[in-house]
Amino acid sequence: MNAARADLVASELVAVVVAVTAGGPQVLTVGDPAGVPRLPSGPLRADHRSLQTSLRMWVERQTGVELGYVEQLYTFADRERVGPHHHLLSVSYLGLTRVDDAAAAHAGRRRPGFAWRSWSEFVPWEDRRDPQSCALAEELRERLTAWAAESPAGEVRADRMARVEGTFGDPWVSELTLQRYQLLFEAGLVAEAGAGPRREGHPASALGAVDDARTGMRMLHDHRRILATGISRLRAKIQYRPVVFELVPPEFTLGQLQTTVEDIAGTDVHTQNFRRLVQQQHLVEPTGGRESATGGRPARLYRFRREVELERYAAGTKLPLSRGM
Repeated sequence: MNAARADLVASELVAVVVAVTAGGPQVLTVGDPAGVPRLPSGPLRADHRSLQTSLRMWVERQTGVELGYVEQLYTFADRERVGPHHHLLSVSYLGLTRVDDAAAAHAGRRRPGFAWRSWSEFVPWEDRRDPQSCALAEELRERLTAWAAESPAGEVRADRMARVEGTFGDPWVSELTLQRYQLLFEAGLVAEAGAGPRREGHPASALGAVDDARTGMRMLHDHRRILATGISRLRAKIQYRPVVFELVPPEFTLGQLQTTVEDIAGTDVHTQNFRRLVQQQHLVEPTGGRESATGGRPARLYRFRREVELERYAAGTKLPLSRGM
């Protein structure tokens, strides 16, 4: 191939960093000169011993946030993801950390351009506890049905929807966030669908202009798709691994723990079943203290039993997520 026509190949590390505050799940973002938020990212450096070391360095340098739990998500290597003749390979990671409400609200004062944002700003159809979110999901389901039938290739589109059946209906499967976003992108119902190249076989929809205020804030390149991947992974992970304890304070009430699980999953959890399962699996132990700021009877404080991570039944940890409203 002529060197002048060869695609430019670059690589980057991208972090989906999540914390949970009183305002719900928050994702760490960095502003770019055009004002479009992106996820913290940077190139792999030759002087770093591992991808994870580089990732932690970039996040801390750009935002001042020190990561706790980190796991690799997915490698995005689609051609021309960021523009013609530019082949960008992105290795993404999910990172979990703790941040209090005050620190989240004033994050930009320490590092201009960086902010904690509610992930509902980017995926506003993803909370089944919120009537507005549910109404938007129902509207999007109707528009996707119209999209599937609007072209001679409608059977292909209908088959595509059938393979992810339930994503915008009942029962609601919380961990299919990525599949829901991809359907909306392919139907031209999110802002990113109108920018840059479109994947072959998924032409733009004629369903009308996208209202960014309703279908979520756009992100740089395909960072919203990467965010949706991270949300899907976290929602699946809390059902069989005790990673939720990376997002709560060292000492917490069972009510606070349940609220964190519900905030992540976007669904309600049956209180008695939740508490019974947490206690039967010996996931927590009482600290002897009590939380007096609940407004009622002081609630007992607990901490996570770190020994759980070493015990054989940790792989079977199962939190009871509701599958519907």
